[in-house]
Amino acid sequence: MTRLTALNPEEVTGKTKDLFNAVQAKLGVVPNMMRTMGNSPAVLEGYLNLSGALSHGKLSAKTGELIALAVSESNSCDYCLAAHTFIGEKLVKADPAVLKAARSGNSDDAKTEAILQLAKTLISKGGLVNDEDVNKAKNAGVSDAEIAETIAHVALNVLTNYFNNVANTEIDFPAV
Repeated sequence: MTRLTALNPEEVTGKTKDLFNAVQAKLGVVPNMMRTMGNSPAVLEGYLNLSGALSHGKLSAKTGELIALAVSESNSCDYCLAAHTFIGEKLVKADPAVLKAARSGNSDDAKTEAILQLAKTLISKGGLVNDEDVNKAKNAGVSDAEIAETIAHVALNVLTNYFNNVANTEIDFPAV
C-alpha cells in the first residue's frame, strides 16, 4: 500500500497543474512518481529541473539510464528499476543484457564501467570517496566534467530512490 498519495492530474491546480501539464506534454502521461511528488510542487520542480539540466550534459541519455539502474539496484528501489529498465529499452534502445549488467555496475565498455563503478562507490561510501576511487575513473578516460555529472546523476537517483521507497509508489511500469 502506498504511503503518500499520487495526485490525480485532473484534480490539481496552480503550480502542480502547470508541472503536470508540462510532463504530460513531454511524456504523454504523468507517471505515479511525479504524481506523488506533485504533493510538493517544489520537489517536483526540483526533480524536473535537475533531470532536464543533466539531459544537456556530457553524459549520454544511455549512460544516465545505466547510472540510474546501478544506483537503484544499490538502493533497492523497485519503482526506479522498473522505470529505468523500461526507459532504457524503449527510449534509449539499450540491449536488455546491457541494462541488467549496469545494475551490478558492469559494462563491456571500460569507460562506462568506470562511471558505473564510481556511481556504486559513491553510494556505498556515502560520497566519501578517496583519491584511488576518483583516479580509477580518470584512468579509464572519464573527464572531470563527466565525474561531476556522474555525481549529479547519483544525487538525482538517490532522491528518486528514497522518495519512492518512502512513498511506496505504485509501480506503473512493467515489473523487472
